[in-house]
Amino acid sequence: MDIFVRSLDRGDVDAAIELLIDGTLYPSAEDAGNPEAYWNAALETRQRDGDVLVADADGLVVGVIQVIVFPHFQHTGGWCAEIESVHVRDGWRSRGVGAELLAAAEEIARARECYRIQLTSRTMRVEAHRFYLANGYELTSQGFKKYLDD
Repeated sequence: MDIFVRSLDRGDVDAAIELLIDGTLYPSAEDAGNPEAYWNAALETRQRDGDVLVADADGLVVGVIQVIVFPHFQHTGGWCAEIESVHVRDGWRSRGVGAELLAAAEEIARARECYRIQLTSRTMRVEAHRFYLANGYELTSQGFKKYLDD
């Protein structure tokens, strides 16, 4: 079956939310009852030269990735791409879907003349780390996050 990576359509949002819920460590942070919020996030990402992409297998959304493009204050104001929300449907992993999503994200970064593409991955996601290393990413940094509660 062929995998086609394309921009998220409004009709893909429910399937993309399902992927997020199935793949996240914090499913309670997602709200399948509010697809408009996700669609608005995709539109805002596009306004800023990024995109939310899906991997389509004959009409079935089997993967999702968000590519955020921003000017870096360092590197003489050069552009960077940040990858977020990489999720592949259970049963479709290890079939090239993730690699196709990463390749499409890199195409966006190159088209926007980014000097770097980067991502973070939770420390416990050892299999994901192997996948990123196999796809040309280097472990160069240690990430830190602080969640800001209401």
